[in-house]
Amino acid sequence: MGTTQLEQVPEPKYWHLKTVLTDALDSEFSVGEILPNERELAARFGVARATLRQALEQLELEGRLQRRRGVGTTVAPPRVGVDVGPEPHRWPGLPGEAWQTDGVEPAAPPAPVARLLATTPGTPVHAVRRTRISHGQPVATELLYLPAASLPGAPDLTHGDADAAHTLLRLLHANALEGQDRAVELGSARAEDARQLDRLPGAPVLVVTTRYFSAGRTAAVAVATYRADTCRLTFAETGPLPLAG
Repeated sequence: MGTTQLEQVPEPKYWHLKTVLTDALDSEFSVGEILPNERELAARFGVARATLRQALEQLELEGRLQRRRGVGTTVAPPRVGVDVGPEPHRWPGLPGEAWQTDGVEPAAPPAPVARLLATTPGTPVHAVRRTRISHGQPVATELLYLPAASLPGAPDLTHGDADAAHTLLRLLHANALEGQDRAVELGSARAEDARQLDRLPGAPVLVVTTRYFSAGRTAAVAVATYRADTCRLTFAETGPLPLAG
């Protein structure tokens, strides 16, 4: 068989540099150590700063590096396995979860979520804000979108604290849960998510969208944003697994 076009394409410079940097991280730096600035690194490896940035961005995406406000680029600790395994018979917000409920506000869901909920685009629903904490650090934020049809007797759409959010969750739990499904995709941190997760806007994140079904329709949609630099999502039903980086 002849050589394909892809096999003829040379390895990009930044990809080769990423390999070299990975070896340096393993042999010369420790977890939490701050890397030299871009000028010094570019001079050391004899590359343009644009090539260096591409390599650093790839290493951040792979969880080897972290960019921290006011600190710089540091060597990341090993990722921690975060369990998002299916629990088909549990509504969100029940006791024993790893999430904490922060509050609720009216919000028009993004168009893809509105389609899942079968609501008119631009129509506000209840949006419960939640945070997931691991080892004392926030690793994910979530917006749980709840349409009025899933919350009979719910109060008007207003901003509320955690108690108000728990009231809405109890109304949701009164529905019979028929099942759920999940989708995971790579995304970029929005400004609000980045602030809550202590990341820079545009940093790589993992977005988990969960649909909850009741009475033959989508009763709620949760959109959770996980830090891609510190989390590996696991789907074990036995709980989170610590994984080496």
